[in-house]
Amino acid sequence: MDWIEPLSPIFWLRIGVAVLCGGVVGLERQVRGKPAGIRTSILVCLGTAMYIHIGMRIQGTGDPTRVLGQVVTGIGFLGAGVILTRDGLVHGVTSASVVWMLAGIGAAIGLDAFGAALALSAVTVAVLVGVELLERAFLSLRRGVHAHAPTRNGSSSSTEA
Repeated sequence: MDWIEPLSPIFWLRIGVAVLCGGVVGLERQVRGKPAGIRTSILVCLGTAMYIHIGMRIQGTGDPTRVLGQVVTGIGFLGAGVILTRDGLVHGVTSASVVWMLAGIGAAIGLDAFGAALALSAVTVAVLVGVELLERAFLSLRRGVHAHAPTRNGSSSSTEA
């Protein structure tokens, strides 16, 4: 059982990659004052990685795809918890999507696809930062709910929670 043995290097590699990936995505969210910051992001990524990896290792007594399906369902409920309706506008959909993405990254780590997890983390942060830059550069992207989303200082911005 060296896959879950704390003295095993692969155990710590898996944890390190989960902390790194979750931390990078969570840092972007925390710096911008959004829900699901560093701690939550690391724990979602780490927890998913461990559940998926454990599910892979119990193949003789269970079905690892069922573990993955249950994780996806559970993460859906967690993500739903960050979505709010305020003044007729829906807030938190991006944060819920980030939580869902973190579970996908964690699943990749649990399946020992470390390179994919690192790449997905980079793409996730690039999307979050890149779309924000596009919205600031092109006023036409600030329509509908994006025109009314408040920033941390209370003014109107195009960012979504």
